[in-house]
Parts: sequence; structure tokens; C-alpha cells
Amino acid sequence: MGWFADLHIHSRYARACSKNLTVWLIDEWARKKGITLLGTGDFTHPYWFGDLKRDLTPAPEPGLFIRRGQTMANDSPRFVLSAEISSIFNQGGRNRRIHTLVFMPDFNSVESFNASLTRRGAKLASDGRPVVGISVKDIAKIALAANPEALVIPAHAWTPWFGVFGSMSGFDSLEECFEELTGQILAIETGHSSDPAMNWRVSALDAVALISCSDAHSVPKMSRELTEFDGELSYQGLREAIRTGAPARASERAKAPTRLVRTVEFFPEEGKYHLDGHRNCKIRWTPKEREANNGTCPVCRRPVTIGVMSRVEELADRPDGFKPAGAPDFVSVVPLQELIADALGQKVGTKAVDLAYNYLIQTFGNELTVLLKTAPETIASSGQPVIAQAVNDIRRGQLTIEPGYDGVFGTVHTSAANKGGMSSQASLF
Repeated sequence: MGWFADLHIHSRYARACSKNLTVWLIDEWARKKGITLLGTGDFTHPYWFGDLKRDLTPAPEPGLFIRRGQTMANDSPRFVLSAEISSIFNQGGRNRRIHTLVFMPDFNSVESFNASLTRRGAKLASDGRPVVGISVKDIAKIALAANPEALVIPAHAWTPWFGVFGSMSGFDSLEECFEELTGQILAIETGHSSDPAMNWRVSALDAVALISCSDAHSVPKMSRELTEFDGELSYQGLREAIRTGAPARASERAKAPTRLVRTVEFFPEEGKYHLDGHRNCKIRWTPKEREANNGTCPVCRRPVTIGVMSRVEELADRPDGFKPAGAPDFVSVVPLQELIADALGQKVGTKAVDLAYNYLIQTFGNELTVLLKTAPETIASSGQPVIAQAVNDIRRGQLTIEPGYDGVFGTVHTSAANKGGMSSQASLF
């Protein structure tokens, strides 16, 4: 039976994140969303680490945790200890700014990892996502020294400013970044502005699995991207599923206790760095348009921010539409609250949207069931015909999309939006 994991979220101690990101509220919203396994986020922060030790207890499944006071029932969300590290360092004659996800199976390993970062001068109490002057390769070394079963995964790998392949300070390959430790990097997080189809164009990435996560800064944003697994629920199962999720290891997948089935994605155009441009100058370009303009903004005469699509084009050695043998599949969706807002011509957080959202959750069980499993006719028969039309449009790919660029989220509209009277310029975000 398949289950969904959102392995990248944050806590109330992370900068620009909701103060409501507590273990208890994360657990509550995981049920609404239909998430089985959550990354805790921010285990490097001393206060959040204290909260985790107080509010979590070991689950029956080795290496995972459950909220204290909950039953051990299968429908109780599980947690895996995780953190995101922001590294600023010099390598290869360039200044680098890279974010990395780290996962551990137990508190002792986290304590060892955190102590090593502190000895290297990291100020862990400054932010839930600490900024450290330690290279990404050394982060991997420290993590694997704390526990050889640690998972080290480049976060939002294509983001211009903080991705391992980002246009502003990234690398052209994992080997360039991690050198002799490259074989220990089992996956990358594709990020909101790319999807697996874009990553499949880079043959070197056949050696790693592609995972997707929400990078949620508030509980409603959980599950906006996820990874679906099938099989054993445990830390080792998760690790083995990620290891065999690489196309190059597809032959080993059938024997693995847990398998990476697919990812649940944003439409990559929704991501805020999909195309090139300048947000202040309202310039948004495709890769060909940027090339035709020599990358210079016609308004301010400065170089535009090079987005994910252009960066993929630079590194791609395969044509658009290529899919490597053995690559897990993916599906693209719009988060349910945003989809409802679009269909009703309202904003997220308004009374009408909240009422419709809660009604659908109570009727069908959770958000992922509504988005991925419930037939549109069934949604319509429950008294929500406009929302049913929006779900149907998403599944058929019948959409109007305005791509994101330079920090501006893109918008996705369905035909149901016109029935709801929504302005074509309204943003889902």
C-alpha cells in the first residue's frame, strides 16, 4: 500500500516561518493532508531540538517517531529527524551558497552532528535553517561521521540562489561539488521550479533519485509537493527506497523493502524561479528570449536572474521529452486550497475557501484523496460542481499558466476560474 512523505518542512524557529509550526499542529495538518511521513525540519536549532525530544517518542518502525500521547495506530503520522543547512563557502574559485537536507535515524546522531557543527563555528540558535561557513562536501562528511546511515540530499537543486545547480552560485555537476563523496549522495530535491521531466534531460542525474517536498513555511503549505513510496515504513526502508529510486538502480528496486513510486509536483511554471527575468522591472523571459537580449534587462540594463529552465537547458544532454528507463513517474497538481480559491474566485484564507476545504476534507478524508483519487463526478455529486471541474481540468492538464520568475510565483488557472468570475491576473499565491 502506498504512502506519502513530505520530507522538507520548517519549524517556528526558522526565519520567515509561521510561529504556528509546532509538533502538535504539524501532526494535525498532516492528517488533513494525508501525509504518512514528515521530516521534522530544523533539528539543528537547540530550542526546536528540545521540542522534538519532548514532543516525539519512538514509533514502532525503527528510526521513525510519533507525536507523544498518540496511539501507535497506522493512521498516526510518523516523523523522521531532518534539517536544512545553508552553506556559504568558496570552492573552485567561486563563492557558493548551497542548501542541503540532512536526515538522521536517532537523537544521538543528531546531537553528534550538531556538536560537530558548533565546533566548526556554526551559530545554531540563530535560525532554524542555520547559515554556516562550511562546504556542502564537509556537511556530508560531518553527517556521515555522525551516522553512516545519514541521508544527505541537495535541497531545491536548481534554485538560482541556493541550489547545487543554481545559476548564481551552483556547480555544473554533483561530482564538482561533492568530489569523492558523490557516491554517498543518493538523491536531489527537484524544487518547485522543476519537475522530473526537466531533470531527466541531464543524464548524470540517472545516478540519483528525484524527490519532491513542500519546503513548507506554514502548516497549510505542507504537501504542496511530496514523494510517494510503497512498502515498509521505516528509516532503513526510506533510505533504501531513495537509493534504489535512481534510474541507474532500477534493477534493484523490486527486491527493496520500500520503493519510490512517484513524486507529486507543482506544475514547474508555478515555481518562482522557473523562467528568467527581473521582478522589479516586470521582465519575464524564456531561455531563447534571454539569449536574444544577451541576458540584459532593457529597463535597468542589469543582468536578469537566470531561472531554472535556462539552467536545465545549459546542462541538458538529452532532448525535451526524454525519459530514462526505470525512472519513477510523477503527477502534477495544484494544492487544494489554491485550487478552491481559483475555482470560487476568492483568495486563500477567506471564509468561502475555508468552508469548502473543510467540507471536502470531512467528506473524503484528506486533501490527497480529493486531488488524486476522488472522481470529479463524486466531488460534483457532493455539491461542489465548480471544484469538481477544476479537479478535472488539473488532471487533464487543461490549464492557463503564467510562469514564475525572479522570486514571483507563477499562476495556474482552470476553466472553472471563469465560472467563478476570477480575474485572470489573480494569483493562486
